[in-house]
Amino acid sequence: MPLLSVHDRDELAGLLGGDPALHAYQLGDLDDFFWPYTCWYRLDDAVALVYHGGGMPVLLAFDRRPGSSHALLAALAPLLPRRFYAHLSAGAERVFADGFDAAPGGPHLKLALSDHAALTAAEPLGEVLGPADLAEVLALYEVAYPGNWFDARMLETGQYVGVRRDGALLAVAGVHVWSPKYRVAALGNVTTHPDARGQGLARGAVAALCRRLLDTVDHVTLNVKADNAAALALYARLGFTRAAEYGEFTFTAR
Repeated sequence: MPLLSVHDRDELAGLLGGDPALHAYQLGDLDDFFWPYTCWYRLDDAVALVYHGGGMPVLLAFDRRPGSSHALLAALAPLLPRRFYAHLSAGAERVFADGFDAAPGGPHLKLALSDHAALTAAEPLGEVLGPADLAEVLALYEVAYPGNWFDARMLETGQYVGVRRDGALLAVAGVHVWSPKYRVAALGNVTTHPDARGQGLARGAVAALCRRLLDTVDHVTLNVKADNAAALALYARLGFTRAAEYGEFTFTAR
């Protein structure tokens, strides 16, 4: 079967929807909000997404069967930009070894909310943020989470929660994707001001956000660095469990 460029969202949803914990980002990117910035490729049942919506292009390709995405990536390599970021299942980066230099971003985990009782036991904190709060959100990220990937349009979804004290925004929890149509959400941009860490503010904001998300989606997921012990502990207390391992890389053509 040759490499195919896919433009049918129903076809893609059928290929990805059987494993929403692994493919939450791709499923979310099928929504109108992100769709115009996406290019999709298929080889047999393997799917790759190249997202062009924010700075450096990002390639996403995952598999449950080791190596099952490799033929797809090998066929796609000549079509890729000379420089791109990638989220790939373990070992898939080797496909690009002959034509690209790889700068590893480290091993990562995909987590999925699986214990709703743990979430219910956590105290929710915060209030819903919107576009009017953009300046405050950006100021907090500059101090607490510099260099994070944040699409300001996501504040329009109503799926960002912030915790304030004495009028100051001290913690934020939001989403990278949110799709009621495909019933998935991926948390992102979670941070606390350095002066307020260790007080449970991020945990409370995430708890409030997850309860809100479960009104419209069935699967709440997130990506986290495998060595981020504090984040892993926070999410474990809220009922998240490991769904998959993957790696992040910056590739540059030779």
